[in-house]
Amino acid sequence: MRRRMLLVGLWAATTAVAVMAGVFAVSTVGATIRDRGPVGDEVLRGDVVDASVPSPTGPRVRDEVAGEWGAFVVECRDTWAYGVGVRPDRPGGWRVVSWEKGPDDDVDAVFSDGRNSVDLEVFCNRGRPTLAEVERNTLGDD
Repeated sequence: MRRRMLLVGLWAATTAVAVMAGVFAVSTVGATIRDRGPVGDEVLRGDVVDASVPSPTGPRVRDEVAGEWGAFVVECRDTWAYGVGVRPDRPGGWRVVSWEKGPDDDVDAVFSDGRNSVDLEVFCNRGRPTLAEVERNTLGDD
């Protein structure tokens, strides 16, 4: 009986340590996964804006993600992404709803033409701007 109690106690202690390690890992990286990192900065804009970018160390690599909606200019410095500017396709009826200046692990821009919206997410892959996701939505008649 004593041996069983010892095994149950060791099992409970091991389980408690595993749960605590899991909670610590999720709370540590969870903010980044949910895109709520400490350095994110979303900017609501209605016009084309060229954001000023701080100058940390590391090579700057700038690229543009473009489509029928317009363009989102992103710059990478090591693993940090910076939204540098946005240009909506005004003749096509597109406008900028919001965009994120960063620095962050990824930056977003949202474009809309009134009927549709396009949400771009760009991150730095080996120091180069890389499109992670394009989310297209059809907007309601609200």
